[in-house]
Order: sequence, then C-alpha cells, then structure tokens
Amino acid sequence: MPAKTHSKPTVLLVASGDLRLSANQVCWPAQKALEASLTAAVEAEVRRIERAHPYKPREKHGFIASQREGMEIFRTIDPDAPLIVAEAVWQYSHHILAGLTTHRGPILTLANWSGQWPGLVGMLNLNGSLTKAGVRYSTLWSEDFTSPAFKARLAKWLETGSIKHDTSHAKPLAKTQIPDAPEKSGAEIAATLKRDKAIMGVFDEGCMGMFNAIIPDHALHACGVFKERLSQSALYHETTTVADAEADAVRAWLDKKGMTFHTGTNDATDLTDEQIRWQCKTYIAALRIADDFGCDAIGIQYQQGLKDLLPASDLVEGMLNNTDRPPVKSRDGKRVLYKGRALVHFNEVDECAGLDGLITQRVHQALGQPADNTLHDVRWGAPYGDDYVWVFLISGAAPPSHFNGGWKGAHGYRQPAMYFPKGGSTLHGVSKAGEIVWSRIFVKNEKLHMDLGRGRAIDLPEEETRARLEATTPQWPIMHAVTYGITRDQFMARHQANHIQLAYADDAESADACLFAKAACARDLGINVTLCGSLAP
Repeated sequence: MPAKTHSKPTVLLVASGDLRLSANQVCWPAQKALEASLTAAVEAEVRRIERAHPYKPREKHGFIASQREGMEIFRTIDPDAPLIVAEAVWQYSHHILAGLTTHRGPILTLANWSGQWPGLVGMLNLNGSLTKAGVRYSTLWSEDFTSPAFKARLAKWLETGSIKHDTSHAKPLAKTQIPDAPEKSGAEIAATLKRDKAIMGVFDEGCMGMFNAIIPDHALHACGVFKERLSQSALYHETTTVADAEADAVRAWLDKKGMTFHTGTNDATDLTDEQIRWQCKTYIAALRIADDFGCDAIGIQYQQGLKDLLPASDLVEGMLNNTDRPPVKSRDGKRVLYKGRALVHFNEVDECAGLDGLITQRVHQALGQPADNTLHDVRWGAPYGDDYVWVFLISGAAPPSHFNGGWKGAHGYRQPAMYFPKGGSTLHGVSKAGEIVWSRIFVKNEKLHMDLGRGRAIDLPEEETRARLEATTPQWPIMHAVTYGITRDQFMARHQANHIQLAYADDAESADACLFAKAACARDLGINVTLCGSLAP
C-alpha cells in the first residue's frame, strides 16, 4: 500500500529537557499541557504538528535529555521542515544545539508564560545560545496560546518562517551623549583594566548546557580579562581539608548577624546543620583557592559534578557577593582574604555575568555607589497596578545587602531535592526598593555586546510577594523589578540570556551616572553597547 499522506502541511516539534531524570519527570506534566495548547493553536491555522521524538515510557517523560540523544533525533528530522522548539521547563541548550546549527528550515523557539519550572528561562538561554552560534530563529511566548496577538504572530511564522518584534526601545550608545564626569570615570576604569588586567576563576566551564555563557578567549582578552581554568575536584578536595571549627565560626557569624536557617533532621528532605557546615567549608575553600590564583572573580558550576558530592553552593555564592560577609583567613592565619570587599561570583559559571559583575563592581566603587551585584534569572512577570513587575529570581546567589533587612532579612531553606540531592541552604530574601541598573553581556558574531538599562526594585504587599514566590521557587531570593521604558514583549524580543545582572544605586541621579560610566567603560573595552529603554519611568 502507498504511504499515508496528510493534506495539511506538517510542523515538527522538539522539546529539550534537563539532564537530571528527576527534574524531567516532575516537570513533564507542564510540558504536556503546553504541547496540547500549542497543538490546538497550530491546527487552527490549518497545519499539522508532529512530535519529532516520542514520549519515553521507561523514563516517564518526553524530553531530549542529552546531547547524544539530540544528535540522534536530528538525524531523523527533515532538515528543511518548519521546526518549533517548545519549552515549559528549564532545558539544557546543548542537547539540541548541534542539530539546530544544521537545520535549514525555519526555527521557532516558544515558551509558556509561566514561572513554574520555567520555560521562559530555558527559552531565553536557548535564544542566547542560537544567537552566539549564528543560527537564525524566531521566538514567541504566550500565557495560553489563544490571544489574538499570539495567534497573529504564529500565523505569520507559519506562513513566512519569520517573525519580527518591536525593539525600538534599544538604541546604540553612539546615538547618546554621555555626560562628561561618568564618561571620564568609565574611560579610566577601562584603561586600568586593560593595563593591569584581571583574572576570572572558572570552576569548570559550560554549566547546564549554557553555550551562551562561555566567552571566547579572544573576546575576553581584549577586555584585559583572562580565565584561570580551575577544577571543581580541587574545590571539593580543598573543602574536605577545612576544619570543623573554621566552618562553625562562619556559621556563628551568620547566626549573630541574624540570618534564619529553617532546619530539620531528615537529610533527604530537610535542611540540616551538617549541610550548612559543609557549605561553610566550601565558602572558605573557594576564597582560599581564589586567593591562590589571584582571582578577581570566580564562578562555581556546581550543578554538574559537585551536586553529587556536596550541598548546594548558593549560600556560598551569596556570601561571596556580599561586602559584609564572614571573614576568612589564609591557611597560615596571617591574612584576611579579600578583606572589606565582595569577591564577585558568577552563578552557574556564566562568564558573561562574570565580566559584567567585575565591571559593575569597579564602576560602582569608583562612583561611591553600592558595589554588591548579582545575576538573577529572568523568571517571569505580571502586571501589578499600573506597572509591569518582573520576577527576577535566582537559586541563592544574591547578596543579603540587596534584601529588606540585610542579613536579618535572609532565610535559609533546603534546596529542592529534584535539583539538589545533597540539599544545602538557599540564601533567600526579598530585595529592597531602590533604583537599579540592569545589564547583560552576550556574544554575537564572535564579539561581545552589552545591553544596559535602568529600572527600580519595588516593594509589593506580602500576599503578592508570597503568591509570586509560590508560582516560582519559594526557597530562592526574589526581586520585584520594573524596567524603565520597556514593555514585557520588547524585553523578551531583545534579551539574549536567561540571566540579567543587577546593581543598586543610592538614588536616580547616581544610578544614571553608574549607567553612563558603565557604558563608557564597556565601550572602551571594545564591547558593543546598546542602551535599552529610558532613564525614568
């Protein structure tokens, strides 16, 4: 018999997932619901949608769960077929990147507008990775895949293979006149960095498939920054050499500062005192190794390798990013390491965030502004009153100086078991209201780019904060943020990463000065700078 044919044109669908089986199993129902809604939307446009890989009964999910699996699946895919990458979860971009680099048909990355697992974060990482790899794609997102705007854009992509979004909020720095004082400060910082140089300590590269987070050496070197490639096995070994008494002194410092740890006795489900002790040892070990190599910033991958050996590193990372933190002495006891300043930590070894954090620290210090900074996930967002308020959330690396109440507003909860089998404390807090500068460095055409903008962190009622936390990951630190002069969809259309870098300033005028000085510094380092949005609401 002849092969069965379909009268409707076919669109293929792939879904990249986590590397961790537990996460893929827990998150599969959300992905299944997304695909059902998307199927209805595609079929309403007189198209047929077909999964390019099956549900796996033994594993109890339908995600592509490794790079090798992705390569094998793409061998069976028509390279000219329209292809949708649909994501309701955090995913490892390298699972499908190889196949997408040689796919000739139109590619659409798509996510549900939800903070749950979250697909938005996964899609933004994939977008940044595709941009770095030079792969053409379009992108879409939706709350329920039924709005007129979504349906119109989907129809456009199905018809033409391309979608264009409004990015009029983004202006090249060359079109802006930088005030003299921040211009001079930024230029001096860039000149110093290129002359004296700096070291980023990288504890294993390529965390969680984040291809977009790896800066090519030639681009980094042009900024005067060089990688010290370190091993997490060395960090583990150093951690095992730290004495209990030293770790307990760090814990006592945290307790005295007023941080609240929510502990129990069941190691599998509770945060335990022993888990915290190991985190305090890792904190000491990280500082000592950073000092050994003269690092100006470090990034711990953690989520591969160390997750099977030690409790989560997020409490460690948040302490490192905070100027007011437990003192740690050199092994001989003669020096306090990195005394009086934060040691910039770039979560998940996101080197773009590491370079950004290093620049941010130096700019804010030079201008007499708060220098503590961090990355957050662009997790989700929703309107509140007259504002669109983003949920910026990260797994624990935010410094307590950003929180309401500082250390007294910091809480330690056990990390979710599906991600962190050995547990460990988060560094949870709600970010205080204030003027912020946000930024993101990304790689495009083998060159570094920086998007830079202004905004404010705001206070929301306790019940709204709790609702947003419960819609995401309540154990993690959160910032309620408003970005000036940028709509939700403009931001999503332009942003090239799952992460965003954030720092406070004392007031609006100081924040503007920091933005301009940072822009001038980045420009003089050879980074292509784009100013996004406006300086005021």
